[in-house]
Amino acid sequence: MKARIKWVEQVSFLGETESNHAVLMDGPPDGGGRNLGPRPMELVLLGTGGCTTYDVIHILKKGRQQVTDCVVDIQAERAAEDPKVFTRIHFHFVVTGKNLKPEQVERAISLSAEKYCSASIMLGKTADITHDFEVVQE
Repeated sequence: MKARIKWVEQVSFLGETESNHAVLMDGPPDGGGRNLGPRPMELVLLGTGGCTTYDVIHILKKGRQQVTDCVVDIQAERAAEDPKVFTRIHFHFVVTGKNLKPEQVERAISLSAEKYCSASIMLGKTADITHDFEVVQE
């Protein structure tokens, strides 16, 4: 996997992926930015949320669960001192579908957290990661 970061101006950077996608990152005004895009550490959280959600949906569909929606709200805390690593991350899954079995949802989340989501497992080296979920039946 490859990526490229190009400095645009001040503290704005264009990140380009090997799959030909781009995202603009920027800092807050008090850090010299113009607030034109997400912060790099926000993207780390988004990437981790995307990674675990991908796993959960994949596992549930493989288990023949009729998932129609999945939203993950993430709350994180960072260390006060440099390096300001994540110290706590909580994932709250809201999984919607027809005849969903809560035990299948719980299993999918656990498998993602413990075995499949490389981003979560990496962040788990510095952060206490917790999960909870709710199932919404259609």
